[in-house]
Amino acid sequence: MGIKSISKRQKLYPKTDAMIDRFSDLSNSLLCHILSFLTTKEAVATSILSRRWKTLWTLVPKLDLDTDNMHLSLDKIGKCNVPINISYTDVLSRVLALHIAPFIRSFRLRCKSDCPPFHFDTWIRTAIARNVEELKLLIFYSYGIHMGLPCGIFYCQTLVALELSGGIDLDPPSSFQLPNLKILRLLEIYYCKDSSCFSRLLSGCPVLEDLSFERDGYDCLYQFEISVPTLKCLHIAFRPYRLDLNDYTIEIKAPVLEYFKFEGDLGHIVLLEKLDNLFEADVYICSFDESDSLEESQKRCYGDRVFKLLRALTTAKFLLLFPGVTECFGFGSIYPSKFLNLVQLDFKLNPSNWHVLQALLLVAPNLEVLVVDKCYYKSKDKLCWMEPPDDPGYLSSNLTSFNFRGFKGLKLEVEFVKYILKEARILKTMTINVSSGELKESVVEKLSKLPRLSRTCLVTVE
Repeated sequence: MGIKSISKRQKLYPKTDAMIDRFSDLSNSLLCHILSFLTTKEAVATSILSRRWKTLWTLVPKLDLDTDNMHLSLDKIGKCNVPINISYTDVLSRVLALHIAPFIRSFRLRCKSDCPPFHFDTWIRTAIARNVEELKLLIFYSYGIHMGLPCGIFYCQTLVALELSGGIDLDPPSSFQLPNLKILRLLEIYYCKDSSCFSRLLSGCPVLEDLSFERDGYDCLYQFEISVPTLKCLHIAFRPYRLDLNDYTIEIKAPVLEYFKFEGDLGHIVLLEKLDNLFEADVYICSFDESDSLEESQKRCYGDRVFKLLRALTTAKFLLLFPGVTECFGFGSIYPSKFLNLVQLDFKLNPSNWHVLQALLLVAPNLEVLVVDKCYYKSKDKLCWMEPPDDPGYLSSNLTSFNFRGFKGLKLEVEFVKYILKEARILKTMTINVSSGELKESVVEKLSKLPRLSRTCLVTVE
């Protein structure tokens, strides 16, 4: 009996050695791929596992380095008889000296802007010499110092993606080319002289497809030009630290643009060419001053900017829009523009922009999906849902899905839902997300009394 039980245990629980052997059978290339999901510090730590793992991290074609985490001892990253803590520059230089991968697919470096320029340049040159494809530099401000870029970056033939963030001074050469650069991220950096540095960088990227351009206003520049004939994705973010910094102008010439995103305080966005290929647009406007202190003329000007931008995005198929919480007068209308391609609208709703939603519904005859996400009401309702004109074609006859999030059962909200049920002839689903479970029963009762045109519409309250 004892012999049988031992035999069963052997079948159910294989030897530990066998399990280790199966893991050890993995090739170096597969193990390096696994290690590429770790930071370099974490990859180096695996060198204590066995003799085979001791140098495996040196073959990983990715380096993810953070100087704040480089307080190691030399004896942990190579043979050294002096196990004392040393500076991050020495540790990082040692890591790069031991790293022997023939090419670097990704090189990411986070350091402070007071890093010695000699070391910084050496590290970047090492990555360039290894045919780096993706380069990310995140520089933290230190004592008001900005970091210049090694000139070799602007002549790197293998670079496909470049991200520059923080305390970096951008000053590209007068003539250069990044022939394979497709992705460019410029995140709150400085421009050494003026915005011509920005334009000069873009002119040296002949195949650029994806551009992210984020500012905080500390660069004190007000005029930018984006002229990239190959650009497909554009993300602009502006989060100023002062109210008077939103009077900026960005001129855009990107004829094949497919995706556009803006977030932050809206200035003058000028699209110089019609966006015939635009597929999706996300606009999330967040004004620096969201109080009631703005004068009527300022609100009118801000409203004009919002509608001017919308009129340039009429070819979009998918649109996410938050017009901001500032009450904007003088919106007039989006007419004569029409969103003929628009099939899905995600609208962030607050008391000040009900009329913007109405204006969009009026000019989107092919809309199929409408998502209304009500933002937090921090002030009393100023504008409300207005009864639309008596026009059977006012609401898209193609609307099949409607979702209202943050529903509280307020009068204007009920009136809006009532209108959708009354006019949407082929509506299939209506989902109402209430703000609390206590409201669910009363909301269900209110909606059950509303007439609906579509006999097949399924109304759900969640």
